[in-house]
Amino acid sequence: MPLATPHYLIDENALDRNLAKVDRLRALSGAKCVFALKAFATWSTFAQIAPHMDGSTSSSLNEVKLGREKFGGETHAYSVAWSDDEIDEAIANADKVIFNSISQFERYAAKAAHLPVGIRVNPGISHSHFDLADPARPFSRLGERDPQRIESVMDRASGFMIHCNCENDSFESFSALLDQFEAKLGHFFERLDWVSFGGGLHFTGEGYALEALAARLKAFAERYQLQVYLEPGDAVVTQTTTLEVSVLDIVDNEKQIAIVDSAVEAHMLDLLVYRETAHVEPDAGPHRYVIAGKSCLAGDVFGEFDFPEALKVGDRISLLNAGGYTMVKKNWFNGVNMPAIAIRRKNGDVELVRSFDYADYVASLS
Repeated sequence: MPLATPHYLIDENALDRNLAKVDRLRALSGAKCVFALKAFATWSTFAQIAPHMDGSTSSSLNEVKLGREKFGGETHAYSVAWSDDEIDEAIANADKVIFNSISQFERYAAKAAHLPVGIRVNPGISHSHFDLADPARPFSRLGERDPQRIESVMDRASGFMIHCNCENDSFESFSALLDQFEAKLGHFFERLDWVSFGGGLHFTGEGYALEALAARLKAFAERYQLQVYLEPGDAVVTQTTTLEVSVLDIVDNEKQIAIVDSAVEAHMLDLLVYRETAHVEPDAGPHRYVIAGKSCLAGDVFGEFDFPEALKVGDRISLLNAGGYTMVKKNWFNGVNMPAIAIRRKNGDVELVRSFDYADYVASLS
């Protein structure tokens, strides 16, 4: 019997296709890949993902602890700002600690002196389609830009984290950025043990020049005699997960509007944040519908799509690419039922791994 909707459905075979590209990049380049838990933290999948990675990286204490407890490998601890009451626990669970600013470095680095300690550097250039997600936007708080301030910790920092890509699907763009990094920061690179270029490189995408990326990273590592890290998150889980929903009602207001048992703000929040639309397959046919959520938000709309047959109450729709930066942001807006989590195993069987109910809703409040 089909699982009740709504639920997120993760496909193991699709994950394997992406992980094979991660394996190839690691093998050809010598770069290490640590999984970015900020993008995807559904730990039921970690047994499949972790063997293809070198560890995990974080944006908070909770993610550091999850990486240590559930993922294994190297556990990198980064946060935009650590607090006094969490830094000791973060260090205790970490293999590498990265500070966002010189002031945080000066405040806490001595506590982590037994570990490799790094600083986030902002080179002032980036690739991002969205100002909201651009680490090098004006007045950015993400990383240090002043060479003199960076120099002040070079005797204690073993590496840099330079994360300035967002959904960069062009090797040429990344290579051009790296040229500029070397021009600006090459004299620092010569004194480091490692450099992380963060995430945001869409190297698992169709047609990406993966071999060229690998060669560029390998040449960089050999030139400066250091270890390169990447921090893929969304690249690992892209096109692996759908949000399965059912039609509850169809209303007519100049357009046919199908209302489903989900909500954009609750279950695919980034569509609103970045003003994008969802995707369905096949998006073709003579019957056009607006697919809308059941919350009270007027703009609760997933998108407008074409279907081969007329929709009716009870029909199921798969909203694509609902893994990265989606499941980690799900919430209880309007008290709409939280989607369950299911995995389609490699043999085709669908297994329910987590469901949520009224008790979870109550427990999330006070």
